[in-house]
Amino acid sequence: MAGLYIHIPFCKSRCSYCAFYSTTQLESRQRYVDAVCREMEILPPPLSKGRGSIDTVYLGGGTPSQLTREQLQQLFIYINKVYQPSANAEVTIEVNTDDVTDELCDTLQKLPVNRVSMGIQTFNDSRLRFLNRRHSAKQAVMAVSRLRNAGIRNISIDLMYGFPNETLDDWRYDIDRALTLDVEHLSAYCLMIEEGTVLYEQMNKKASSDSLCLGEESKSALNREDLGGSEELERQMYELLIDKLTAAGYEHYEISNFARPGYRSRHNSNYWHDVPYIGLGAAAHSYDLKKRQWNISDIKQYIEAVERGEIPCESEQLDDDTLYNDRITVALRTSEGLDISNMSERHRRYCLREAQRFISDGLLREHDNHLVMTRKGLFVSDMIMSSLMIV
Repeated sequence: MAGLYIHIPFCKSRCSYCAFYSTTQLESRQRYVDAVCREMEILPPPLSKGRGSIDTVYLGGGTPSQLTREQLQQLFIYINKVYQPSANAEVTIEVNTDDVTDELCDTLQKLPVNRVSMGIQTFNDSRLRFLNRRHSAKQAVMAVSRLRNAGIRNISIDLMYGFPNETLDDWRYDIDRALTLDVEHLSAYCLMIEEGTVLYEQMNKKASSDSLCLGEESKSALNREDLGGSEELERQMYELLIDKLTAAGYEHYEISNFARPGYRSRHNSNYWHDVPYIGLGAAAHSYDLKKRQWNISDIKQYIEAVERGEIPCESEQLDDDTLYNDRITVALRTSEGLDISNMSERHRRYCLREAQRFISDGLLREHDNHLVMTRKGLFVSDMIMSSLMIV
């Protein structure tokens, strides 16, 4: 089976922390949807070989809920015509909280959508404004209620921690509020201020200004202390997240993801378990176990190329070492861990040799031909994974 991802890059406004490809050119929506449907039809082999065997569909963004009812219906007509997803396919759409109106809920009832992912981020209105989110904490609660009334029985929400000057009690409040919503899936991420985002420019300007006031040299990069926090506080927040969600009955099945039993994200799990996927739209990526392909991150160029019957993409063939490194960076994120029994003898020897020091330090454990992160190791997972990779 394979997964299908469609990137919808449109946003009513840009969140200040977002580094994904998106645009506020809402006037281009219909032409873009037409182009995505056209791409489905002209996508060359081997990526089109997933037809008839798609078992997850994911509309991500951007903000897919910024499309009109007719545009969403058009996409699903083509998805069904070209790919014929399996009868029990997981079909997810990302929505913005303030987009969850009675009209959107009515639209979702008429589509094959059976899972909704929504970025709540925090229940603190001042922090929502800091992120340039359009919704309020009250709207977040109302959105979940509306989705339930519309028959959506699989809801995922995103939370964020590590805000400037956020305390452990602040984060505990957000977790507790999220638990009252009783959703099936929850993802939680530490706020990352990535270069190229609005927030990076704002915070870097502030850090530079503060440094000048202190007579220091201007900083070119941000660190956790610039946000009024520390790595130790970040660790405590992550530990609190794990404790509270597992106590509430959620499975901690991936570094940042928690699910009620039976409600793991099948689409994202495909990525982590090396399942092929097809990506459609500007900036979307595809993978067929041997090659990685990605479309251009420019909506205008993407549309014009597809209208000419071309796929505006680049690709790379993946050698054995690259495939090994890819497995390290995704499989070790999961609770099942990295299966070393399927590796070549060379890669298995290398991996086990490099892993020994982490096993000795209690950061990794070896179990049933798998390497698995311990709870202690989860907090330094990036360091562990980079150390196991072949450079």
